[in-house]
Amino acid sequence: MAEVRNCPTCGELFNFTGIRDVCAKCAAIEEKMFEEVYRFLRKRENRAANIERIVEVTGVTETLLYQWVRKGRLQPALFPNLGYPCDKCGALTTTGKLCDRCTSEIKREISMHDAALELREALKTKERGTYYAQKDRK
Repeated sequence: MAEVRNCPTCGELFNFTGIRDVCAKCAAIEEKMFEEVYRFLRKRENRAANIERIVEVTGVTETLLYQWVRKGRLQPALFPNLGYPCDKCGALTTTGKLCDRCTSEIKREISMHDAALELREALKTKERGTYYAQKDRK
């Protein structure tokens, strides 16, 4: 079922169906911008352009470029300097929400946490001997 929302770009009301995040008018404008960016990147000399260069030449916002890369409309396999920021550190990545460095860091921290839990469990379940205290004999 459609939900009435305000367009985040222009503020007009539109029926949100889950397909587009903006109204039809803004979607048409975005599509024209996408065509301009794609036309720019199709030229052999521009295929290795970075985000800043694309923004400078086409006038498209960085967030819109990131959105297109994240959705797969602009593929980093074809355009190697494209990506979107990692949610943790902000470095450019091409897959997932985290870059490779942050992913490996989180995996390392999880393995350290698991090792610490195993050590605690081993200490708890370790058979403890009985200790006797001697009274002072006089």
